[in-house]
Amino acid sequence: MKNSVHFYFASRRSLLAASCAVVLLSACASFKGIDSSARLQQPGDYATAASLPDQHGQWPDASWAHTIGGASLQALIDEAIAGNPNLQIAAARVAAARAVAEAAGAASSPAWSANFKSTYQRFSENYIIPPPYAGSYQSDNSLTLNFSYDFDFWGRHAAELRSALSQDKAAQAEQYNARLVIATSVAHAWIQLARLYAQLDLNQQQLEVSSKMAHLTQLRFKAGLDAKSENQQTRQQVASLGAEREQLQEQIALTRNQLAALLGQGPDRGRQIERPTLPADVATALPDALPLALLGRRPDIVAARWQVEAADGGIAAARTAFYPNVNLMAFAGFSSIGLSNLLQSGSRVVGIGPAVSVPILEGRTLRANLKGRVAEYDGMVATYNRALTDALHDVADQVASMRAVALQSEQQQRATQAAAGNLDLAQQRERVGTTNMLPALSAHMTLLAQRRMDLDLQARRSDLRVGLIKALGGGFDAQSQDLAKENPTPLNIPTSVRSAS
Repeated sequence: MKNSVHFYFASRRSLLAASCAVVLLSACASFKGIDSSARLQQPGDYATAASLPDQHGQWPDASWAHTIGGASLQALIDEAIAGNPNLQIAAARVAAARAVAEAAGAASSPAWSANFKSTYQRFSENYIIPPPYAGSYQSDNSLTLNFSYDFDFWGRHAAELRSALSQDKAAQAEQYNARLVIATSVAHAWIQLARLYAQLDLNQQQLEVSSKMAHLTQLRFKAGLDAKSENQQTRQQVASLGAEREQLQEQIALTRNQLAALLGQGPDRGRQIERPTLPADVATALPDALPLALLGRRPDIVAARWQVEAADGGIAAARTAFYPNVNLMAFAGFSSIGLSNLLQSGSRVVGIGPAVSVPILEGRTLRANLKGRVAEYDGMVATYNRALTDALHDVADQVASMRAVALQSEQQQRATQAAAGNLDLAQQRERVGTTNMLPALSAHMTLLAQRRMDLDLQARRSDLRVGLIKALGGGFDAQSQDLAKENPTPLNIPTSVRSAS
């Protein structure tokens, strides 16, 4: 009979527990109907075979700056990476994201704390405190060791940790992207400085030739052999070249200031930079499987992909808020009236118990929060898709411009060769006495103008080469930096709540 009664009450307790669980779960708010329809674009969605064909080229490596400008350019880039404030900001963001990830990881562990409290007060004569303490002034003291643990049944901590770790990965990739932007900006400014100095040299040669022409026309005008207009025209040419020289020197000073700022230094640092020389032309071939491999070679794409993963974790964490939260709390220590009694054995206190919270009337708030998380996820997917589109656009632009400049250079070389031939013929006629010096000087001016166009195209080819290096990721490799997103989880159905939902 006793066993039957025990079985009866045990069955009633089990039934009551099961009923309470059903009631709790049925009372929870619902996130039904809140889903995302955003879709990550894939490289195969883009037609690139004609614009970006396989050319069996190599991806840029970390030493690309040395191959362009030698040790001097590499040293400037290293200095910029060490001192540029933008990179220091990016490093601080990485540290902050890492701290958030550490905090999210700690949330799944038990929490321990120690607490001491002492309050001197008068105890009421009409309350639960018995005489002789009632109506007297005493200290109320407690010394406890507290314990709490969150039973993460629905995977909230795991989702928050996944989101925080993804934010950390995104911050690291963004830091690499900031390094790439700074490095290529230094390279572009360095090439610009080399072009300006080379242009200044040619400008000086043009000034010398133009001054000879002005002197000769002045003599011929005084002798009545040339009109005043021809004399004025050569003088105007000298003045224009002089103004251009001043403009080039201004641009050189501004470019040096720009380099100093990129290095994170004052403008005096720019004055100390050695005069650079334009690099020689180098043929550049595109690597194979470009659209697909670009996903792991562009740090901005990698960062955008991790942002999507972080937003997906945010959705999973928001969904767990729709379910009951169960915490276990316990404490052990001493509590007494009067400090002298605090550590006596009779002052011991021990307690343990669960704390269950169920969202019943919070449905609208929880659904609004989840909708916000889904909207954030949709925005991150759109940002990723834009990053992929912009990356392919960037590479295609660089390739198209490099092809066009190569054709322009071929035509320009022919024009320069023709100008050189014309100068040679004019000098031959001058030597045999069939003409004066002016045609030869004019032909020399034409040749120098063509060489300046050659120089501009050479600088642009170098600039485009740096642009293509940047478009191809500048030596970044997500796999080697432990930033590759392998075996991505299916999006829109967070793993932590897939079974519960």
